Amino acid sequence: MNNKDIRKQIRDELRFKALKEFQARLPMSQDQFKNLFDYLDLAFEHEKCNDDHALTIRFLNITGINNVEDVIKWLTDHNGFCDCEVLANVEEQFEFLWHV
Repeated sequence: MNNKDIRKQIRDELRFKALKEFQARLPMSQDQFKNLFDYLDLAFEHEKCNDDHALTIRFLNITGINNVEDVIKWLTDHNGFCDCEVLANVEEQFEFLWHV
C-alpha cells in the first residue's frame, strides 16, 4: 500500500468515525429529521418563519416526539436558531448521511 492509499484509508476511517459520532448524538432518528425538513419545506409554502421554532415544535408534537426541549436545544446547538435556519443550516449537515 502506498502513501496515497494509506492517507485515503485514514481519511475514510476518520469520516466514518465522525459519522457514527454524529448519529449517536442525534436526539431523534434520521428519518424523523428528514420528515421534519420535509414538513418545514411544505409549511413554508403557506407560512413564513416567525424567528422561532413554532413550526418545528408543531411537527414534534404532531408526530409524538416526547423530548421536544432536547431536540430544540440540539437544533440550536447546530445553528438552527429558528425554523428557517433549521432548513438552511441544519439540513445540510445531514446531506452526507443520506449520500453515504
